[in-house]
Parts: sequence; structure tokens; C-alpha cells
Amino acid sequence: MSEDVVVGWDAIEEQMKRLYGEQEPKHYGTSLPYQLGGNDPLDGLSAYKATHPVPHWHIVTFGFSELYAKESEDTAYSGYGFELTFRVAREEDEEQPPMWALNLLQNMGRYVFNSGNIFTDGDYMDANGPICLGADTLLTALAFTEDPELPAIHTPHGRVEFLQMIGISEDELEAMKTWSTTGLLEAGQSVIPGYITDLSRDSMLQIPAIAEAVEQGIERDGSNTGFLFVDQLAFEPGKKKLFGKTPAKLTLGAKQAETVGKLLRGRLLKGKDLTLASRDCQIILESAEATSYEKGEEIVQLYLSPEISAELSQKLQAKEGAIELSSYDGLIIQIVKTYIKDQEGNVVSTVG
Repeated sequence: MSEDVVVGWDAIEEQMKRLYGEQEPKHYGTSLPYQLGGNDPLDGLSAYKATHPVPHWHIVTFGFSELYAKESEDTAYSGYGFELTFRVAREEDEEQPPMWALNLLQNMGRYVFNSGNIFTDGDYMDANGPICLGADTLLTALAFTEDPELPAIHTPHGRVEFLQMIGISEDELEAMKTWSTTGLLEAGQSVIPGYITDLSRDSMLQIPAIAEAVEQGIERDGSNTGFLFVDQLAFEPGKKKLFGKTPAKLTLGAKQAETVGKLLRGRLLKGKDLTLASRDCQIILESAEATSYEKGEEIVQLYLSPEISAELSQKLQAKEGAIELSSYDGLIIQIVKTYIKDQEGNVVSTVG
């Protein structure tokens, strides 16, 4: 392959060489391209031995950006505009990076390639189970931030950012949703130096100072989450009857009901909108003097008074049942059970 055809690949390697000099990484290539029926969407993964701040593997992907030729019409960015990195704790005598970490990065490739959704600084993702299958770990979700040692590069194919993936626990994910990904990561630097993923670590929120920083952050800043994907979401407008009208009904899954309640506190009570979306429904919640709603063909506009937002922030819990509002009888919130499934579609747990 001629030199000018691999400029994207070379640009990534040059950036890694800036950190690790002539160190020969452990490289894992893909024999059969994804486009030709291969299982792995990323063309390669390279793992470097790093020692600071603690021994770890620094893994970088090759394939989210355009490695060989410019194919997209977007001249500003190369491919999806990023590559992922992953820093994983390493034993001193360890000579190979853990396979679960390499497999997880390829799974991220499948997600992006199949959905078209991309990751950006501050994003998070629920894995609905251990990020290392079968491991006894609290880390069941992922966060994404700019790799602190790898600034964005400008290649002949466009800009490429390096996003570091970080394993996080369920309560840390909740804190990121209700406050800020960056805020929590900065508050917890002493627990996860270098944002290194260590399957054996406890939650950052077990440290009182970090838990307090989250509470103070929510109170001070509100939440940065303006859009939340909700698996179970539906809205039925009220119906006129002979002697009155039935209330409208908002249906939420138990797994995310409590999160929505916290977001009402961090968004609407701070004067910020909140959009809830599923595959079939989109509901925009806005703060207003009086509670009401407008139902369009595809979007529901739900206006909540501060009193109703405050009441719901307290009442929305991960428990099946109907919630009636004390100061507004035109809306009922129905919480339904959430069934958590594994990759084969088997129900592994139930919420609510």
C-alpha cells in the first residue's frame, strides 16, 4: 500500500510516538474487513505500556477515522471525527493487555458503525451489566472525555479527536446524568488518577467529599443532561367523557424514573428544558407558570409548574405504580417494570 494511502493511520501512530517514543506496541489487527463480512469493525488496536501515574495499558483504536482515503464529504472531520483510547490498570509483570478491553472497544465500533451515533466529550453510556462480562466489578457503564495526553490532530482527511473511555459504576453514571460528567471526573481524580479503568475499584461516591461535591454541583449548576434516551416512554392525552375528562398519562420505565426525577430538579427547576426520547416518542419538558401540555404528531410539549416539578422530583422512584399530583389532576405518571436483558435477549434482572 502506497505511503499516501495510509496517512490517517500514520497520523495516529505519530501522535502515540510522541508519548511513547520507539516503544513497540502490542498491535491487534483485523484480518477480514468489516465491510467484507468480518466480525470486527475496527481495523486495529494498539496497546502501549504506560507507567504514569500508575502502571496501565494505554490502548488506541484505528478505524473510527478515515485511515486510508478520504471517503466522506465532510472535509472538516476524518470519518466519525474521533478515535477511542482506553487506559486499563496493568500488573507490573503483565505482557498482554486484557482481551476484555480489546473486545469492548470493538463492541463500541459495532455500536457506532451500526447506529451512526457518535461519542463526544462528556458523553456516557449504560452497559446494563459488567463492562467485563462475568467479572465481579461495580463498573457497569462508560464515560467519555478528551484524552488528557492526546490533543486533537489535523490529518489530510480532517480533524481527529482522541476520546478516552472510562469504566464507571451505576451510581457514578447517575451522578453524571444529574450533574456533569466532567464535574464528577474532576472531583474524583484522586480515586481514578489518569482516568484509568480498574475493575476492582469502589465507587467514587463512597468518599464523602466527592458525594458532597456532586450534591453541591447539582445545586449550583443543575444538570448538563438536556436529552435523555428512555427505553420505556409513552404519552396518552386526556379524553373527554360524558361527565368530565380522563387525565393524560405519561408512562416511564422504573429503571429511569428516579433519574428523570433528579433531572427535573437539575433542569426545569434551574430554568432549563429536558427532552425525553424513545424510539417512538419524544417529550419536551419545559418550566412554566402553569402545568399543561400540547400534543403534536411526533412531539409532546409538557409544561410543568415549579410546584409540580418539585413534587415529581420527590415522587418519581424505581417502583411500579401510578403517581397522582396533589395540585394538578390533569396528568398521571405511570411507572412500569423494566426488564434488563443480556446480549442474548434473556431477562437477567427486573427493576420496579
